[in-house]
Amino acid sequence: MLGYRLGYTIRTSELCYGQRCSQSRSIHGRQSSGPAPRPPFAVLLQILGLQELCKLVLGISRPEIRVVVLSVCVAWKESPDSQGSYGSAVSHTSNARQTEVVVIWNAPADAPRQVQFFVSVVAHYKTFWVKLPGPIIYQHGVTPHPTQSDTTPPPVQTTTPSILPEPLTSVGCGTSKSCLLDPPGCNPKEDPHCLFLSMTTDGPDTTSVIFELSGPAKGYIAFALSWDTWMGDDDVYMCVKDGESISVSAAFFSGRTHPEDETQSGLSSVSWRLADGAIQCRFSRPVKLTNQEPARFALDQEYYLFLANGHARNGVIWKHSRQPLISTQKKCITGPPEVLRSSRGPMIMKMHGALMLLAWMLTGSVGTFIASFYKPDWPNQTLLGQKVWFQVHRALMMLTVTLTIGAFCLPFFYRKGWSKHAGVHPYLGCCVLALSLIQPIMAMIRPSPDSHRRFIFNWAHWGLGSLTEIMAVAAMFLGMRQSSLLLPQPWATYVLIGYVTWLASFRFLLLMDKYHCIKRSVLGSDDTEGILPDQSERGSKKSFIKSLLLAVLALGNTGFLIALLFSIADI
Repeated sequence: MLGYRLGYTIRTSELCYGQRCSQSRSIHGRQSSGPAPRPPFAVLLQILGLQELCKLVLGISRPEIRVVVLSVCVAWKESPDSQGSYGSAVSHTSNARQTEVVVIWNAPADAPRQVQFFVSVVAHYKTFWVKLPGPIIYQHGVTPHPTQSDTTPPPVQTTTPSILPEPLTSVGCGTSKSCLLDPPGCNPKEDPHCLFLSMTTDGPDTTSVIFELSGPAKGYIAFALSWDTWMGDDDVYMCVKDGESISVSAAFFSGRTHPEDETQSGLSSVSWRLADGAIQCRFSRPVKLTNQEPARFALDQEYYLFLANGHARNGVIWKHSRQPLISTQKKCITGPPEVLRSSRGPMIMKMHGALMLLAWMLTGSVGTFIASFYKPDWPNQTLLGQKVWFQVHRALMMLTVTLTIGAFCLPFFYRKGWSKHAGVHPYLGCCVLALSLIQPIMAMIRPSPDSHRRFIFNWAHWGLGSLTEIMAVAAMFLGMRQSSLLLPQPWATYVLIGYVTWLASFRFLLLMDKYHCIKRSVLGSDDTEGILPDQSERGSKKSFIKSLLLAVLALGNTGFLIALLFSIADI
């Protein structure tokens, strides 16, 4: 349908498209939970005779309403009591919003004795009127039947929401009501960015529960009751901003989709407030509904609690950009008051981030520094039959590969497959893992040190190692912005930039030292040896300084690593 990009689908046979009114077609949008408002338009019918032309004029009485889609059905009726058979249809297809639409109908030569028009109008994403009956027209000479009384039952009355007299507060959390808060200890009365959910049992026999919700007034705030920590098959309750009012409703999520079976059934004492940059609502729900629907969970059971917020447009919610706040343990809704602990980052994803950071901010970076700059400093010292620098380098890099493999598998266990919404990050992770596995394979088949092909291995080993480290750093920058492990921004990015700057500074310093050593070895002379006769003493002093620099490098890397690990733990 024109102008619609998102939402979920209603299938209805009343909307008419194509050549026959009986054809069914899908439209986007959602029906309101209460009775539809009275249509703000009137249909005028100018008749020149059933065998001639019928001119329908749709006029809008309220200027703020615009027609997005108009559909007119023509139904043949042989008698007033017959349902009739649908004939032709016409649809307004222009994407321009109209305040008046004119439709002209040419009656066929074999027109029946009487015809009735049905009008369907879409005025808003979720505001539409379907198959509204128009007047019945008759052929010349046919006696009109008396107008029958409208026997349509009155619409079901719903609870009229009221305005909250004062802002919601976290006072009483843990003593008189159970609360879920983000950040911990915040008060929605003072902080509009405080995500707040409270549950209070009501009634002498705990027959109902009062829920309170508060969050930033950018769209919606919602919570869900779930049997597990995965989104899907959940009982959801939403407070959605729709213009200058709030719509409070219950729904069901079958998966990572839009809400289904949205309704206000079972909700009472509904009130809301939209002020001071916050959206707040309060409602009551029985512990057990009279007709317990499968989508509505009984409140005397234990569930994980999800709390999420996001943007909404025209009363329709959008996908939340952050991972929902999830209680760390199940909670009985009618249980004793407590302040619930929660987290936005699943433990398995926290382990993934921690292991990757440990691998590439500490063991991997120190291991590459030793191989690049410390070969000449321990030339004759051995460990288990091999040179010390080689044994330390090999141990650190094998530990890096092991940590990378373990961390790489964890997101697949969590997602149970490939993540389609993680961007470039998982692709970089796959490249880092592949290159990390290639490096030890290359090392096992390397030629001997005196081989004329040894330089090929040296350059390939150095090049792949440098590329792997660069891609690992890029993956870390992208990983800290993933919804499942969103670190505080921009603080976490600044920490990682500081780490890269720290690493680059040491690499530049040691490269300059390596360059001067090569230059001295090429330009060395007897005069130089006369000035500094004790070369061994100078070499040992320089080796000590470089070892000290390596220790400072490792301590600095550890400091940046600990800062990011603390931020992961606080999610």
